[in-house]
Amino acid sequence: MKTKTIAFNTLGCKLNFSETAAISRRFQDGQFREVGFHEVADIYVINSCTVTQNAEKRCRELIRKAMKTNPEAHVAVIGCYSQISPAGLAAIPGVALVLGNTEKYQLFDRLKELAYKPAQDNIVDVSDNTSEAFIPTYSTGERTRSFFKIQDGCDYKCAYCIIPKARGKSRSNTIAATLATAAEIAETSIKEMVLTGVNIGDFGKPQGETFHQLLKELAAMEKPERIRLSSVEPDLLTEEIIRLVAKEERLMPHFHIPLQSGSDSILRAMGRRYNTRLFADRVETIRKHIPHACIAADVIVGYPGETEELFRESLSFLSGMDVSYVHVFSYSERAQTRAADLTDKIHPKVIKDRAKTLQQLSDKKKQAFAEANKGLTTKVLWEKDRTGDHMSGFTENYIRVKTKYNENKVNTIEEVVLNITGKNGVYLV
Repeated sequence: MKTKTIAFNTLGCKLNFSETAAISRRFQDGQFREVGFHEVADIYVINSCTVTQNAEKRCRELIRKAMKTNPEAHVAVIGCYSQISPAGLAAIPGVALVLGNTEKYQLFDRLKELAYKPAQDNIVDVSDNTSEAFIPTYSTGERTRSFFKIQDGCDYKCAYCIIPKARGKSRSNTIAATLATAAEIAETSIKEMVLTGVNIGDFGKPQGETFHQLLKELAAMEKPERIRLSSVEPDLLTEEIIRLVAKEERLMPHFHIPLQSGSDSILRAMGRRYNTRLFADRVETIRKHIPHACIAADVIVGYPGETEELFRESLSFLSGMDVSYVHVFSYSERAQTRAADLTDKIHPKVIKDRAKTLQQLSDKKKQAFAEANKGLTTKVLWEKDRTGDHMSGFTENYIRVKTKYNENKVNTIEEVVLNITGKNGVYLV
């Protein structure tokens, strides 16, 4: 049988990257040869995102790009966009296969069916996404770190978010099964494991277990050397978890906490499950137990009903918070969400100006956080990527550090002293 060439492209979150890596490993059987998405391939696979309209637009652009590169190719679109808009995707010329979030793991077998289909026919398989099955995945494309999916789906019903419809209810494996998958990762050369999911703080709920219990068990493993948390909702980030991170050396002192707005009025309108007082308490608790921890916050600007007064309230709250930096997102209307029906929309230019203001605040906080760590002795995990004559890596508390490129340092952990600051919160050693 002739070896087919296959190319993968992933849009969206680290969770998607984790899943693409697991799916693509199935194709390492000799029947397929993986090539870059910009190259000529027999099959192009896009693991899609639907969190914003722009993400969907990017997916459609990639489909057109693939067909331009090879008009005879088959394009398979899988994941969240497929789950929400299967018919629309199937109607795009060149799309031969559309698989939802449950069906995407069948990609290897479903591609074989295309050989028996007339050229003009395609396959669309998208279920109602009520499955309670959980499939763990992890990435291995990077030598230094692995994104490990420990949880999927979400039971929260935020007014602006389509993800619960795209991924279904919150679910996860047992702690025992999760540890078994973590042991697989530990057998590789990976030095850092990043725990990811849609709402990882919800881990274990179906089994009566908790995220804290999982972290305790993971911290007791010998490898990998580092465990880093991805985003954890404020109402699920307990003091118990914070104390555990402070105690366990292998749990990195890095917290990513979604805030979304510094205005309680907007938080209520969004349907969030906390207020600014709770968020502030979480930041204060982290600083109490781990003074040098990195604390990142997500914020959405321009949500419907965000008046200038409410934006200034949010800006003032963030200015007073001891966070390390802010991920700024401009509100993007998403069909099939409650927020899409709201009438008090914010003008795009106003949203752009507010995002710029918040980004400037974030840049100042990032530089201040870096300066506050000056003189600190810490450890850096060096990455393989090379920029000119330099390489970079991250400290335990997620400060980027650059040094002269040395191939022997790739995927090693080195103790350094943070003395020379560069731009954008980066240190030079």
